[in-house]
Amino acid sequence: MKCLFIRHTPIIVLLTASVALAGCASFSPGTGMTVVADVANQTIGKDVAFVRWADDATRTGGTVRRLLGRPLTADAAVQVALLSNKGLQAAYNELALAETDLIAQSLPPNPTFSISRISGNGASEIERQVIGDILALATLPFRSEIARERFRQAQLRAALETLRLAAELRRTYFRTVAANEMVVLLSDAKSTAESTAQLAKKLGETGSLNKLDQAREQVFYAETTADLASARQEAASARERLTRLMGLWGDDVDFRLPNRLPALPRQPRSLPTIEADAVGHRIDLRIARMELAALEKALGLTRATRFVTLLDVAGISKRTADPETPPFRERGFDIQFQIPIFDGGEVRVRQAVESYNQAFNLLTEKAVNVRSEARDAYRVYRSTWDIASHYQREILPLRQIITEEMQLRFSSMQIDVFALLTEARQRLASLRAAIDAKRAFWLAQSDLQTAINGGGSGAKENPTATAAAAPAAAGAH
Repeated sequence: MKCLFIRHTPIIVLLTASVALAGCASFSPGTGMTVVADVANQTIGKDVAFVRWADDATRTGGTVRRLLGRPLTADAAVQVALLSNKGLQAAYNELALAETDLIAQSLPPNPTFSISRISGNGASEIERQVIGDILALATLPFRSEIARERFRQAQLRAALETLRLAAELRRTYFRTVAANEMVVLLSDAKSTAESTAQLAKKLGETGSLNKLDQAREQVFYAETTADLASARQEAASARERLTRLMGLWGDDVDFRLPNRLPALPRQPRSLPTIEADAVGHRIDLRIARMELAALEKALGLTRATRFVTLLDVAGISKRTADPETPPFRERGFDIQFQIPIFDGGEVRVRQAVESYNQAFNLLTEKAVNVRSEARDAYRVYRSTWDIASHYQREILPLRQIITEEMQLRFSSMQIDVFALLTEARQRLASLRAAIDAKRAFWLAQSDLQTAINGGGSGAKENPTATAAAAPAAAGAH
């Protein structure tokens, strides 16, 4: 067999190259998680962990318990989710599987060895063959590079899933805390409304209050009670969703949350280059660019191999033994290839061309959409900050002044208690609207970060519309 392969130098060169490439194909220590960790650290300032062994689970579990030992901030909740959410761990498993595909595509095709023996009338013939796919071997560097591009895409997809979870958790966190703040506000309002309703009932029994005014106080108490029940249900559901996103169960579900949203920043962020920032940082755009590059390489490979789709070479060694003649050995080779008579590869080339054109158009569309999403996210962010700041700096202080003046007039008996209560209802409506406006701002800030870095998922509520509708909804009571 050695004599056969020594005479065919190109085969030796290909085999040598395949052995060298096979030596370069090996699994990375972190299964490609370095890119994911860098993206998470640079974009959201958080750590990620691929929990594969018991030591990993022990280390991440200790960090999670330490974070849950104190009231959760938005950043702490995100960190807990990145360490505990099993759906995210499944995405990291997908990355590990993508690395196996990379290794598989980087290895040369295994040769096939066959042996046959034929005997009769005292004679015997033994034939040995070693068959190798020369076409697969010759295109191995190109296929390996394409597979490496696919693996890089898988790394970015895992990073994108990390950002998606972080963005969704921040939105859920702010909804949950806002619901808690609304529960506290409505609980106090219910206590006041209950006292007022009892007073109205007693005054009605003495004839000091007519039925219309009694009904007004009773319906306010009834509506506040219903609103409180709805707020409690919303807070409980939001907390459960937050629990699911953080991947918690058992005793860990008893984590503590603040009763009010964080204060507004003193000034909104100024982002004059928001479009360029989004185009330069969006992970999904980077994935689309890499997909286009991989398809371009695949198109070149398809064009190069359009006429030849099968090229097998076999080295043959045959030994014949016959009692009447001395044993003798034969050596040779066999080549198999397809003749492109009916299929000249035009179909495969056309498919590759259209796939490339499709990816190019999708990338262009995504770039246009990213710019628009970034502009819209910043516009909503600024408008929600203006609205929430207006409530904090103008409306609520004025409501406080009105309340204090009404109390002074009530003390001097210039107005009755029901005028004071009417003002309390109007102040409650403003407080509820202020909470909704502040929640809308924090949601808009989360969406702004998502528009720049990527990780959005599905349809989102319009924070501006929510904040604008809140005063009308609250004032209806």
